[in-house]
Amino acid sequence: MAKESTVTDLDISIDRSSPIPLYHQVASAFDKAIREGVLPPETKLENEISLAKRYNLSRPTMRQAMDRLVRDGLVVRRRGVGTQVIGPPVRRNLRLSSLYNDLQDEGSAPQTRVLTIETVTAPEPIREKLGLSEGSEVYHLRRLRLVDGRPLALMENWLPVTLAQLTRKDLEADGLYNLLRRAGVDFRMAHQRVGADVADEEQASQLKAETGSALVVMERTALDSSGAPIECGRHVYRADRYAFDITLMN
Repeated sequence: MAKESTVTDLDISIDRSSPIPLYHQVASAFDKAIREGVLPPETKLENEISLAKRYNLSRPTMRQAMDRLVRDGLVVRRRGVGTQVIGPPVRRNLRLSSLYNDLQDEGSAPQTRVLTIETVTAPEPIREKLGLSEGSEVYHLRRLRLVDGRPLALMENWLPVTLAQLTRKDLEADGLYNLLRRAGVDFRMAHQRVGADVADEEQASQLKAETGSALVVMERTALDSSGAPIECGRHVYRADRYAFDITLMN
């Protein structure tokens, strides 16, 4: 259950003689508190009228501050709930890496909950992506990735059973790409497509989101050094907690 913020949660020092706009000072103070964990995820903030009164500000000023926090992906407004902290979003560079390792690299604590691990006959679309013959068997994995205990992504992957021996225990203790590399798999490149979708009931339930909320969708087929496809997956992420960073150069 979301906890209500109190006056002791955030003591803002406002300099009314500063050239920095008041809304920016307030938003920066909330930004710092959220990123440092003073206002943790799922904290429910008071309404703008109450906050404006608490900090002796006008309601338009407080609304500007909250609008900036919404734009920065730190809080979300939900009908019937109010304004709620969602924490700093996960930002990921577009490169051949695993989500597990990217999260570790930025200092987060990723956890994995294996929803499905089964051996199946590869369906035709998967056979085509992986270049397999009819009747070939593949692992079909469905996992929920969490960051600091909060759901971030639903991951579905297919890979030939000949690549490695995978167990639920191993997949919950480490990232898939780490396990495959230890089994001798040599990842060199991938074809990847990023898109958008909305959460159905099952996805919303697993991700602790609302049905119809925005999702980031990533589809990838990874290849080894010989150019052979070795794994394909479809991952969906909470759009309010996840983004790709792209650097463009001329």
